[in-house]
Formats: sequence, structure tokens, C-alpha cells
Amino acid sequence: MKNCQPEQNFHTPIAANQLLNYDQSIEQLISQNNNKNKISILIEKSQHRLTLYYDRKPVKSYPVVFGGNSTGDKYGEGDKKTPEGILKIKDLYPHPQWSKFIWLDYPNTQSWRKHFQAKADGKLPWSIPVGGQVGIHGVPTGADKMIDDRTNWTWGCPSLKNKDVDELYQWVEKGTVVEILP
Repeated sequence: MKNCQPEQNFHTPIAANQLLNYDQSIEQLISQNNNKNKISILIEKSQHRLTLYYDRKPVKSYPVVFGGNSTGDKYGEGDKKTPEGILKIKDLYPHPQWSKFIWLDYPNTQSWRKHFQAKADGKLPWSIPVGGQVGIHGVPTGADKMIDDRTNWTWGCPSLKNKDVDELYQWVEKGTVVEILP
């Protein structure tokens, strides 16, 4: 495991600290044929920002919050951390409590490696499973203030305002790349 190459960054983060084009719809910003294969997402935990990219160029950013223990990478179930690295969208579906759920492929090969390495290094007990069911989703109805206040409330999922996850949901598909940076 120690000889495995770390994954390379997929996106170039935007330099500014603010949100990009938050007051405009994606439809206004992407005037081409709207090819979903050219969509990808960058999530920067330190900036509380999720940015949608089209053809590897930043288009629009949203405020986002994370697991209750937001510092560091996810190594195991129940740690309330949001995974870091390159993931892909596994599925999309409406969610009864949080508007939409954009299910990510955690755990993937890279996260399994990090999980077992944490156990081998003594950072995680051997009894802790890797976890799963990580996805981008909304908030309970009327709870947008948690996003505005940067309240990290989930078990490890990135969470957006419901109107934001509803918009994003229309532009992504199974296989869309989602990169999560510290």
C-alpha cells in the first residue's frame, strides 16, 4: 500500500474566496449544447465552496457544509468526516428529508486504500468499517440558515441549500467526477 501513487488533482480551484456567479442560473452561464459529459464538480472544504465546472472551467459556485468533524479525510464509518479525493456520482434520486441525493461512489479504490492504511498505521481500530452512503444533498425544509452559518451538521455528506441541490441535480449524471479537497 505504501507504494501506491496518490491521485492527481482534477480541477484548478478558483483563486477568489467568494462564490462564483451565485446569483445566476447555470442555464444562463452555459450557452453551449449543455453536454453533461463535460460537467464536473470541485468541493473545497476549507472554502465551504462547491463549484460546478464545464469543460474543466469554473462556471458557478455554491455554499456548502460538511460532516460534524470537518477537518481531515474520512477513514471510517461514524467519524463524521467528509471524504477527500476524486469520486464519481453513483446515482441520483429524490430524498424525502433533504430534497435530492447525489450519491457518490465512496468507498472507492482510493478510499479503501486510505482506510486500510489508517488501520495498518494504528490510526483506526481494525473493528471500524469504511462506511458508505456519502452523497451531496440538501437540508431539512426551512434549514437553509445552517448553510449560511457554515454549520457542519451531516455524518460526512456535503450539504447545500435545497434550491442549490435542485439546480445542480439537473446538470449532473452517473459518472460525473466530484473532486473533494481539504
